[in-house]
Amino acid sequence: MTNHGEFQIAEFGFPGPLRERLIAAILAGTKTSTSSTLVEYSIEDEQLPIIGNKQTVVDSHDAAVAIIQTVAVEIVRLADVGLEHARDEGEGFVSAAAWRRGHEAFWHGTEMRAFLNSPTFTVDDDTLVVLERFQLIEALGQANR
Repeated sequence: MTNHGEFQIAEFGFPGPLRERLIAAILAGTKTSTSSTLVEYSIEDEQLPIIGNKQTVVDSHDAAVAIIQTVAVEIVRLADVGLEHARDEGEGFVSAAAWRRGHEAFWHGTEMRAFLNSPTFTVDDDTLVVLERFQLIEALGQANR
């Protein structure tokens, strides 16, 4: 993980429309949690989130847009992700099943499989998922948002 100023960078999704929607939800206060497969952290030898750490959220152009702070971290089986976490992702999920379908589409997508260097990567009930809760500390440079 690289730094942007004094904090590590937090990237949500891949650059493009999804990232911009997620950033808008963070800035609106509706997105206060995020999910990653545990294997994603090993690709760039990235440290797992640490409670209390602050991160700089960057947009699709690597511009700093917000500072967030991790308030909780949990590693669970994919099958055990609950409704509260799904809702707090700020993407409009009304059930854990809907959250899972949306995330499976992302994790099974071309960009993720390329990132993982695994053209057949799939998740199942036992896939370990890192659930991170965060709070918005500061919105940065919203003039063009």
